[in-house]
Amino acid sequence: MKLYEYEAKQIFDKFGLKIPKQLGVIEKLEEIEKMSLSFPLMVKAMVLIGGRGKAGGIKKPNSIDEAKEIIRKMLQSSIRGYPIEKILLEEAVDISNEIYLAVTTDPATFDIVVVASASGGIDIEEVAKTNPELIWKKTIFDNAKELEDTVAEEAVDFLSKNFSDKPEIKNQLKNAIKSLYSAFQNIEAKICEINPLILTSNNQIIAADAKIVLDDNSLYRQEPLLKSIGIDPQSKRHDVSEQTIFEAKAYKIGFPYLDLLENPENFVKEKDKLYVALVPGGAGYGIFSIDEVVNVGDRYFEGKVVPINFMDSGGGPSLSKVADMFHLLMDHPTTGLIITSRFGGISSCDIFIRGLIMALRDRHLQKRRMIPVFGRMVGTDLAAAREYLEKAKKETPDPLEDLHIVVGNQKIMADVIRDGIEYGFKIKKQQEIRG
Repeated sequence: MKLYEYEAKQIFDKFGLKIPKQLGVIEKLEEIEKMSLSFPLMVKAMVLIGGRGKAGGIKKPNSIDEAKEIIRKMLQSSIRGYPIEKILLEEAVDISNEIYLAVTTDPATFDIVVVASASGGIDIEEVAKTNPELIWKKTIFDNAKELEDTVAEEAVDFLSKNFSDKPEIKNQLKNAIKSLYSAFQNIEAKICEINPLILTSNNQIIAADAKIVLDDNSLYRQEPLLKSIGIDPQSKRHDVSEQTIFEAKAYKIGFPYLDLLENPENFVKEKDKLYVALVPGGAGYGIFSIDEVVNVGDRYFEGKVVPINFMDSGGGPSLSKVADMFHLLMDHPTTGLIITSRFGGISSCDIFIRGLIMALRDRHLQKRRMIPVFGRMVGTDLAAAREYLEKAKKETPDPLEDLHIVVGNQKIMADVIRDGIEYGFKIKKQQEIRG
């Protein structure tokens, strides 16, 4: 579970980290009239993704009129597909230097890792690629509840190469590092991050930003903490990861979905590769489908086949949900082919084929982008599904022209995938010739 910045700051404050004065969180422009404000101040869009600053989600107005105009525009806009519904107002703090500080876990070993850098306020991933010597890391192998002084002092010594060597600053840095670590352990977080942790001109160390991702598996133990910052422990919050536009759409509709491509909204496709979207019959089958697409691609197509997503329809999806799954993938700009498989147990093959055909008919009628679909279905309600498919192809052949579904077990799924990929490359070549 991700927390908004203002929620994370409330937690950091509980653990002794200094934060800017919080003036309030608003959802409507009129609410600013009830607030006593002094300028300059910070206006921050509350969205559960990174890159707000670059996207215009953090502003520093110098007057009430400027603040109102900024807030009005923010509440009418979105960042990477996420509408801005809440805005944090807080005191503006002068900045002398910026530090990056985080406590997280190594995804391979689950050991705790403390990270610090004097290059705060910018993309830390880019710093790690271009100037790794500017980043200090320490792995904590014993899962200690509190951070040892020697480790915190080692981080402070590293950071002090770029900052004033005044004892009071070093002591504040040490306390901030230990406090962040303590927060991470006590709230059972996956990450606690401050970027930037700022040094002010009057030598104060303040958390200007705050990021916390809680471990979903331990939320039941954190109910008192969540209630203390105004979160209903039973409410469903966003996924741990930063969602793409397509993940957000799937979340809203109500089915698990993950993009396998980085930044899929603006992904640049390689011209010689075929990008395959997957609609499997379950989570395990979804993982198998990803692996099998890669295996078939490596074996027969020179490794030029790329699966773009993981998806799980869940048990017994409704007809509209099945249709929405195909709509989402056909709206995905990367998709060149859809591979689907319905192994009907709990789920009905009849509902599945009706939902798929409904999506294709709607898209054809609305002149929306159509993508070839290859797949197979076996199991529950197969006879009804076969009858409906045959009837639909006779009644509306045009929207179903590129629908290729094998009914029954006469062909294994690996061969269906191979046939589909071969057809996908054929269509791709025809499109390239047509220009």
